[in-house]
Amino acid sequence: MADVWCADTGEAVYRSRDAVKNLKIRVRIQRVSSTAALAQHLQQRALTLQDGSAIELDTFVSHTVGDDEELLVGWQEKFFSQYEVDLYQNESVCQTPLEKQYHSEIVAMEKAKRRRNQRIFTYTDFDRFTNWEEAQSLMTSGQGRPTFLAERMANVRHRRQERRPVDSNITKGRLVVWEPSKEFMKNSHIVNTAMQTMHIMADLGPAGKLGLKEHEYVLCTIRADGNGVITLKPDFSAGRGPYRVFAGPDKREVWHIHLENGSAPIHAEDKEREQRMFRDLYNRHKDYLNSLVGQDFEMPPPGILRLIVNGEIVSAQGYEYDNLYVHFFLELPNSWTSVSLQSLSGVTQTCRTRALGKDNVAFFSYPFSLETFFRKEDESEDCLPHWPVLYFKVLSLDFWQRHRTEGYGYLVLPSTPGYHSVTCPTWRPLQTGTVAELRRFFIGGAPELEDISDVRIPSTFKGDRLSRFGFRTQATGSVTFILSCLQHARAFVDARTLKKRQQTVLDQLGGHSEQGSVYNVLEAFQRARKRMQEARESLPQDLLNATASFNSETS
Repeated sequence: MADVWCADTGEAVYRSRDAVKNLKIRVRIQRVSSTAALAQHLQQRALTLQDGSAIELDTFVSHTVGDDEELLVGWQEKFFSQYEVDLYQNESVCQTPLEKQYHSEIVAMEKAKRRRNQRIFTYTDFDRFTNWEEAQSLMTSGQGRPTFLAERMANVRHRRQERRPVDSNITKGRLVVWEPSKEFMKNSHIVNTAMQTMHIMADLGPAGKLGLKEHEYVLCTIRADGNGVITLKPDFSAGRGPYRVFAGPDKREVWHIHLENGSAPIHAEDKEREQRMFRDLYNRHKDYLNSLVGQDFEMPPPGILRLIVNGEIVSAQGYEYDNLYVHFFLELPNSWTSVSLQSLSGVTQTCRTRALGKDNVAFFSYPFSLETFFRKEDESEDCLPHWPVLYFKVLSLDFWQRHRTEGYGYLVLPSTPGYHSVTCPTWRPLQTGTVAELRRFFIGGAPELEDISDVRIPSTFKGDRLSRFGFRTQATGSVTFILSCLQHARAFVDARTLKKRQQTVLDQLGGHSEQGSVYNVLEAFQRARKRMQEARESLPQDLLNATASFNSETS
């Protein structure tokens, strides 16, 4: 019989755009075996043994007793149990307005004799059983008393969702609690999502003894919130067989529980009307957002590229000392400008390192924003544009407020828009000798660069070759950056400009920025032009003269 019932009684979560009041569940219970049937079977076997006849090795088949019941239950629909009918018929017992309402409904139902249920009944969100069941499910202590968190969560559903005033007595210096206490977690970690609960119950007592609390069993628990999330425990038993419940004093009564979705399907016309209503709502919301944003976007002048970089200095790792901070600034090459009030440099906060694997990592998460403009002054195609460079150096600070240079590095801003994650290695000048190492350890001094642009190519260098022979350095750690680049130019939106045969370098930048790097495009163009010139120079002079005369005759 292990294959005829469903043993999976876990929760199932559904999300519905329809109102939860339209939810209906069809519940059917069926008693498949009983102690009376077992006693009758054993009595027949005893009579067979007394007669001396042969023993029939038949298998005990479950007997259906006839206590079947089926009920269609709606969301928060109240069905009274036999215990509630007997209790609320007495008006003197009813004290609360809800109990008085139940009394009037039961009296009217008994007079009209229109009671539809006998064993299946419900506990709605307003009944006392709902809060009691939630408190019992949250008990953790051995004495059976509800915990502090259980008492607080039992009243969460009935609490008004309103914004509380901020307590001005809370100190703002301690924003993160690294080692919270149990009392702190009890007072702070409380779920405040408003939910409604409903229980579908069954009285599985004997036929003539209905109305006892010890015979009540929970068949299904339904929870729903205002976001359309519906939780069922257990799930619908469609296609998986019924659930099984053992009842009776010795757990010998076996009941099968069937749970089906009894909600009425929406008609095709209503579904189409609803979809049309949602499309209309989304279009109105879209128009509302467009009205807030507007259509008057600021466009840069013709021939100017605007570069906006929203960056973040994420972390630094692999350095010798602790308490690190980063000092950075942006160098703008020729033809690049920035906003007058914008600062092109910055310093992060001092951050302590934490062990992560084999390295000590300092997490800065320092955001910065840069806005620059590019205007091409020289229209010759041979001149490659230089991209802005972000120079930075990592320093450490010790207990005696001594600063040490831990490393220098640079980052060329990406020439393609989008998201970029870059890790840049660093190095520092090295002075040999024991005295230099002692000075760095005790005093904090270390060799530094006079011009930080020497990390790459000095800005004052005008020659063809740069020699660094004899310059001793030491590799240190690395710094990780996250950059979100945005390029804004009139050439990007003007399709007619991109179709012109003669374009400036800026227009080429706009036409090829989505396909690849600007440097790659321009360098490929220069290589092709150079190969053409070399091929022309390698041709014989007679062939060149013949080609020139042919071109003159053709013209």
